[in-house]
Amino acid sequence: MANLMTGAEIVFKALEDQGVKHIFGYPGGAVLPIYDEL
Repeated sequence: MANLMTGAEIVFKALEDQGVKHIFGYPGGAVLPIYDEL
């Protein structure tokens, strides 16, 4: 069975792979899964 990832996990994996050290955001309902992944 494949290891499924959420969209938030994929975003943070891509940022990590690119060497991103800092991110800025504006919390709100649509992006809460991303903040949960932090």
